[in-house]
Amino acid sequence: MKNSIQNTLTSSLLRILSALPYKLVARFGEALGAGLYSLPGKRKRILQTNLRLCFPEKTDTERQHLGRAAFGQVIRSYLERGTQWYGSAQTLFDLVQLDSAIELKDKYEQPTIFLGFHFAAIEAGCMYYSALHPVASIYTPMSDKVTDDISRAQRSRFGTEMIPRNGSAREILKVLKSGKPIMLATDMDFGLRDSVFVPFFGVQACTLTAVSRLAQLGRARVVPFVTQVAPNYRGYKLSIFEALENFPSGDSTADALRLNQFLEKQIRLIPEQYYWVHRRFKRRPAGEAPVY
Repeated sequence: MKNSIQNTLTSSLLRILSALPYKLVARFGEALGAGLYSLPGKRKRILQTNLRLCFPEKTDTERQHLGRAAFGQVIRSYLERGTQWYGSAQTLFDLVQLDSAIELKDKYEQPTIFLGFHFAAIEAGCMYYSALHPVASIYTPMSDKVTDDISRAQRSRFGTEMIPRNGSAREILKVLKSGKPIMLATDMDFGLRDSVFVPFFGVQACTLTAVSRLAQLGRARVVPFVTQVAPNYRGYKLSIFEALENFPSGDSTADALRLNQFLEKQIRLIPEQYYWVHRRFKRRPAGEAPVY
């Protein structure tokens, strides 16, 4: 009963936000995030630790400025879920500018893995693509059941096939072979299983090797994409890159490092839009002390 009430309240709030002008919600989200950044909190401490580790060359003042901007983007992204989850397909088409280096189709002759990264606008890019073409998505269940139920329902509202991260590899490979692409993001610490430690901004990070494994088993190409928040509250830009050449290479560690290097390059272009609130360095190599 409690979950049902929470579900209704959360859903109602997001529906209300979806009915408000996009620019109003975006501005309010940024302002709210900047205000919350002035208060102590767990996510703020995680963000500051990540920035200190990844940008040692910056001054404390520069990192504080970046941290405040990043926190504003994170809170803004939460409020914009209303538009992304409850807005019409046309609303998404109006807000997202597409720049694709590959031809987008309903089905692909070669199995395709779309590799995303946790920038503030990742949800907008994924929802936009799902409104254009059939797609499957590998997702990680959220710890909050109410939010998880809503997110799965709304992310699949245009027909996206939702596959839990702990689902069977056989199911994933079947989808790939059908010509339907799969979207996934692996730039988080998901545990030591099927992972290796490779540098990320010069810091050893526990990094999944799943992309290499799936690409090899499914004979799939890996196509990175990045969705960024456009300036002046003009919506978003979804950039879809060329498929990675010679990937997988047969060396899962080298592949994991290559993906981290690709992501690092993209982050340096828009550092304030990355989700620094995640504990990216949660697990440490043997002998190293915790950082959080």
